[in-house]
Amino acid sequence: QVQLVESGGGLVQTGGSLRLSCAASGRTFSRNAMGWFRQAPGKEREVVAAISTSGGNTYYADSMKGRFTISRDNAKNTVYLQMNSLKPEDTAVYYCAARFTYYSGSYYYKSSDFDYWGQGTQVTVSS
Repeated sequence: QVQLVESGGGLVQTGGSLRLSCAASGRTFSRNAMGWFRQAPGKEREVVAAISTSGGNTYYADSMKGRFTISRDNAKNTVYLQMNSLKPEDTAVYYCAARFTYYSGSYYYKSSDFDYWGQGTQVTVSS
């Protein structure tokens, strides 16, 4: 079982940056593909970015390309989301998620593909 704890959320002005972290427990972190999702009030949860177990393959939702960067440090059992050029529409609760996989190059971007979820961290972008 994997436990995930997000941190790094907060209030930032339009155009600002934040870096979210997701710390994972357990010895199998390097065998978990990871993802970041977000959910704004009244909206469905949507994928933000995803990364394979090795970190060699990544996926971004179209609206995040060029602004957000997902990365991971398997030695620290942590996945990151660097968010730049933030906009008010990025305001949401951000969640990290994990899925065990034997395939080092695979990433997943559907919420139903993930087995474990963190509690979320609030990101608010003021205009």
